[in-house]
Amino acid sequence: MKREDDPELWDLLGKADEPALSPFFARNVLRQIRQESSWRASFLRWLRPRRLIPAAGVALALFVTVMSSQLPKHDSASPDDPPDTVASLDPQDYEVVADLDDLLASEDDNVWGENESLSL
Repeated sequence: MKREDDPELWDLLGKADEPALSPFFARNVLRQIRQESSWRASFLRWLRPRRLIPAAGVALALFVTVMSSQLPKHDSASPDDPPDTVASLDPQDYEVVADLDDLLASEDDNVWGENESLSL
């Protein structure tokens, strides 16, 4: 802003007293800086039980909410209803499925037998 823009304002500013600094200005500034808390002090304030317990409760509630939304949803089908894969089998295939179960069971037994022979 130029003096020519508003001469009355500049005249008022010229008549105003300049603020006088206190001789203790530097001391007061340094005292204020020392009184301000550091990051460590503010962090330790959050660890007090008055703030920590409610914050932990909110965090736990959020965790439970997120985890419960991640769980798979189960249909409330009755236990008498077979799964779709079993229901789609033809009656002729039941013997093959039974033989397959026996084969898998014998394979599980062989796996344990192989591990025992290797450890001897």
